[in-house]
Amino acid sequence: MELGLAGKAALITGAVSGIGRACAYALAGEGVRLGLIDRDEDAGRLLESELGACVPTRFVAADVTDEVAFSAAIGEIATGFGGLDAAVGCAGVSGQFGRDVDDVSAAEFNQVLHVNLTGQFILARESARHLRFSGSPSLVFLGSDSSFVAAPRMLAYNASKGGLLQLTRALAVDLAGDGIRVNCVCPSIVDTPLARDDLMISSEELRRQDYPVQSPEQVANHVLYLVSPASYPVNGTSLVSDFGYLARSSFPA
Repeated sequence: MELGLAGKAALITGAVSGIGRACAYALAGEGVRLGLIDRDEDAGRLLESELGACVPTRFVAADVTDEVAFSAAIGEIATGFGGLDAAVGCAGVSGQFGRDVDDVSAAEFNQVLHVNLTGQFILARESARHLRFSGSPSLVFLGSDSSFVAAPRMLAYNASKGGLLQLTRALAVDLAGDGIRVNCVCPSIVDTPLARDDLMISSEELRRQDYPVQSPEQVANHVLYLVSPASYPVNGTSLVSDFGYLARSSFPA
């Protein structure tokens, strides 16, 4: 399939690890100019150097919870590239993993929402200022199967990903006049450093569990499609990659 991405400019948050890193390499492989944002400056500079050997790449260190710095980083990258064609929101945290509701403070709850939901809103608001001048603008968020179902003892994460799904729909409606498509990729568990840290498990052990696990590269392939002009009619929806779990009936036949 011809994706039509060569020469486009894309911005990725949470770019140095896991799904964000896989998206960076996947987009670079299609000849996309890359803007990378992450709070880990050392890892970001290294990734900038690696990808810069293949495509024009700019890294700016910023935390998505710092509205001023994050907004400035988006503007710096967009200005440097003379505009943006796509933005991919991969920055996220799992929050209070394995904690009962009684043990989660309002501050902890709000911190997860700040990263996973408000940070995505800021990305959309700031990138839209530049995306609206593209011939094929696209905004893609990284949601989760937890946008639809609730994993036990992950209260704030579940709430943030459910909110992100509705944010996707609302932005698709509000930005339609600018021609900006907004979609969300919702994978089940992915073999990332974040998932392994939460479960206190190695990559090898994770892949031996009795539930299916996907790779960051598989998720990045979905992002590639949604970012590309090839998916032009697709807007305001979610691409669920969960091995068919949501399609299963609870009927015990």
